[in-house]
This record gives sequence, C-alpha cells and structure tokens, in this order.
Amino acid sequence: MAESAQYEELVRQFSAFGAVKREMNRLMPPDCPSGSAAVLTVLGRDGDMRMSRLAELLSVDMSVTSRHVAHLAERGWIERSPDPADKRSRILRLTPAGRTRLDELFRLTTQLLAERLCDWSDEEVGRLTQLMARLRSSFGDPRTVPRQAPSALEQTTRTPAST
Repeated sequence: MAESAQYEELVRQFSAFGAVKREMNRLMPPDCPSGSAAVLTVLGRDGDMRMSRLAELLSVDMSVTSRHVAHLAERGWIERSPDPADKRSRILRLTPAGRTRLDELFRLTTQLLAERLCDWSDEEVGRLTQLMARLRSSFGDPRTVPRQAPSALEQTTRTPAST
C-alpha cells in the first residue's frame, strides 16, 4: 500500500488536473458547451435512451439534463420521440447531424491531446490510459453503488453549511 505522502501528492495532482479539463472545455465550440458535448458522447456511446437514464449516466439532475437536451434538439443534433413503452416519456437519439458534430468534437479533443502529449512515447500514453481506467474502476459505478452513511473523515471535515 502506498504511503500517506503519495496519496497527498495524488490529491494535489487531482486538483491541478482541473486545468487540463478547463483547457479541453475551452476547445468546445460556442454552440456546443461541455455539458452538451457530454450528452452527445453518452448517446453516441450508449445509443438511444430515456432522459432519466441519460441523467443517471451523466450523474446530473434531470433539470440540467433537460436544458442540455433542449439545446441539442434546437440545433437538430438529437431528436426526441415518444417511448412506445410509456407515451409520457421520450426516447432520445442522435441525428445524423448530431453524429457529425460528435465526430468533430472527438477529432478536436483527440488533436489537442496529441499536441499536448507529443513528447510522450506510445508506451507512456498507453500506461496513462490503463491507469486512468483502473482508477475509474477502483471507484466503481456510482449509479450502482448504494449510498452509504458518511465516513468518520467526511463527518469531521463537513462544515455546518454542507450538512
């Protein structure tokens, strides 16, 4: 098991990683902010789904998901059709224009990573990919893990405003 100092450095690196995410978000075209790009990505990866499922996969509130879906539908990148199993619900799907937009976004982010990591070896990029996948796996799928009572650490670090 790693030493405490290693975990402390890892926390610092996670905090600094926000700069990487911000730069990737700045790359997004003005008509497709990062939240909308996330919706396109999920629909492109997982296929047609209800809005409630999309909200689960994005781990965001339904109202946030609804705003992103409306934004994308206005641009013709997704369509909403009645769910045959429940006429009150809608099924979301990428349109051909949405697929094209998603492909463009993927190309932009891939190009940015290729530029920023140009001095990395293929082995280093592969290792980073493996380690990031392992890290995500270590945290599990938050949608399937039952919510637990706060740990002792969480209870001692909470402020009155966050309880």
